[in-house]
Amino acid sequence: MHCSTALITSSLALSLVATACGSSAPADADPFDTLQACYDDHHKGTESLPVQQAIVTCCLDHPIGGQQAPTCLNTQADCVAHVRAALDPSILDADITAACMIYISQK
Repeated sequence: MHCSTALITSSLALSLVATACGSSAPADADPFDTLQACYDDHHKGTESLPVQQAIVTCCLDHPIGGQQAPTCLNTQADCVAHVRAALDPSILDADITAACMIYISQK
């Protein structure tokens, strides 16, 4: 009985250590054909991320249209122009500008 308890305990401990020591790569780095598809997945999908966070996540973590992440260019102005052109016009310019500020600071 004590042996099986020790085995279960060490098994749980090992899984916690493996989780804590995982790679630094994003766990969810699925590629998307378009920025809009990525945004829809993260904002409107099961994650329901806020607008800005969904944009930043897509720009930093996901290959988009065959380009490796990060994909929203190198300056804030270029990011804003790129994201504005790629996303639905209903997304507020203020949200795109704020997301691009965060993206550039975290890039």
